[in-house]
Amino acid sequence: MTSAKRAITLVQYGVAEVLEESRDVVRSPSTVLAIPSVIRLRRYVRRPRAHPIPFNRRNVLRRDAFVCQYCGAHDELTIDHVYPRSRGGRHGWENVVTACRGCNQRKGSRTPDEAGMTLRLPPRAPSFGFYAYGQFAQMREGWSKYIGEAR
Repeated sequence: MTSAKRAITLVQYGVAEVLEESRDVVRSPSTVLAIPSVIRLRRYVRRPRAHPIPFNRRNVLRRDAFVCQYCGAHDELTIDHVYPRSRGGRHGWENVVTACRGCNQRKGSRTPDEAGMTLRLPPRAPSFGFYAYGQFAQMREGWSKYIGEAR
């Protein structure tokens, strides 16, 4: 997925070709360009994924599918440290989960075992594929034949 500006630039320089155009256009005083909806690179150079997925609140929520990892609620979500920071717990992928406000308060400064709560899934760093899938959450209808199952 790329921006409309980058897609137009890639097509203009011959780096990519248009497979499908959207109904949207970009206008200048002398030109009207249809914005590409699907482009294909003429040549692809694979770049290694050198950077890990950024650890931040938004990505933790995305990893946990915006669901409380204790009760399954979708409202008033917060971030909870499985092993509390007050007891030496780290602030990273393996120790942070999404929790609703009620579960987070009920757990307090205890571990899930001490609070009598169970996690739906153990926390871990997401894979790049799972992270990239979030970019296609609002996928357009015409893209399905090019992307297929995005999992």
